[in-house]
Amino acid sequence: MPPSLFRRAVRSAVLTALALAGPLCAQPLQPLVDAALASTGVLVLAPGTYEGPVRIGGALIVDGGGAAVVQGDGRGTVIRVDASDVVLRGLIVRGSGDSHDRIDAGIYVEGHRNRIEHNRLDDVLFGIVLQQSNDNQVLGNHVRSRGEDSADRGDGLRLWYAHDNRIDGNVFEHVRDITVTNSLRNRITGNVIRDSRRAMNFLFSSRSLVEGNLAEHNATGIVVINSSGFILRHNRVLHAMHVSGAGIALKETTAALVEGNELVHCAVGLMADSSSHPVSRVFLHNNRIAHNVTGINFYGERGGRIMIGNRFEHNLWNVTATNAGNPDAESWIGNSWDDYQGFDLDRDGTGDVPYELYLFADRIWMESPETTFFRNAPLMEIIDFLERLAPFANPALILRDPEPNMNPGPWVPPALPVTAR
Repeated sequence: MPPSLFRRAVRSAVLTALALAGPLCAQPLQPLVDAALASTGVLVLAPGTYEGPVRIGGALIVDGGGAAVVQGDGRGTVIRVDASDVVLRGLIVRGSGDSHDRIDAGIYVEGHRNRIEHNRLDDVLFGIVLQQSNDNQVLGNHVRSRGEDSADRGDGLRLWYAHDNRIDGNVFEHVRDITVTNSLRNRITGNVIRDSRRAMNFLFSSRSLVEGNLAEHNATGIVVINSSGFILRHNRVLHAMHVSGAGIALKETTAALVEGNELVHCAVGLMADSSSHPVSRVFLHNNRIAHNVTGINFYGERGGRIMIGNRFEHNLWNVTATNAGNPDAESWIGNSWDDYQGFDLDRDGTGDVPYELYLFADRIWMESPETTFFRNAPLMEIIDFLERLAPFANPALILRDPEPNMNPGPWVPPALPVTAR
């Protein structure tokens, strides 16, 4: 054997023996990483605590087996990846810094085709950050930030100019937000987000897929701003009851599909302005919108939205909208309404008369937001009753569904991620 290969083999064997033997006390992780990069490209850590921070500057597999703790020193980021084709697996990461400006994180990645899987991040500010990083996979991680107030925490996941990434099967809890900015074609599926401010916040992140996620007990659910070609499918958003909370909120977003979602017990189930493009519509299909204060709130000019086959159950107000534009510019068909007062005498499953929703006294607070405080007052209820009994002003038509669905059948909830079951 050539002397150079012999020396590398001996070095690799010694490194592996030291790692498998485990540290008697915490030892710096950086020398082990550097040695593995110079030899096999694989570092298997024994159970124990290893001192961070650490920087990985080349292709490397680091496997902690679920029992290796990487402990930061409370300053900066704990693990920084400045390379591609890196695997971080089975690590417990703790002890980042507290700076939002520096984005102190548990794992910070600037590289491509990396795989971050089955790690646990506790006592960190930001969780996992992908900065100008493409084609990465973030799978099965558990992330928890620090800080009592949600605004003081860091993002559980932060994507910035990061495209074509796969985020699947993770649990994010007690974080600030999941933030995706200027990032295209990402797939965010099967994740759980709870006890946070915004479950997911997308800005200028077109052609993304958000599917099969569970968001519960967050101030707000999923917010999408200035993003086209967006798919929101088979998600469950529960208990977003902050005063400004919405299960799903769309703003200046075109060509969006919102399908098969369950929006339950939110301040507003779904909130959206009108599509900014006359052809690229927002399509809502087969969603369950139930037990919300307001089921759907449409604001801005009418038009650009198509609603087919949705279910409205036990909302205080099923739909509210500003009285701007022509309500016939919206398309409602085949939706199920729990307050429909018509019949189905021919038993074809469709109501004999259209479902129409009018505003009576509710126009006061919808057109003058400063009066919203009084909308449930007894006097307002009396005025609304008298308006419906004998209108003394022309009511405003909010929507007309010409074919209300009388037999929607049992609701089949969307598939949940395994971690949520």
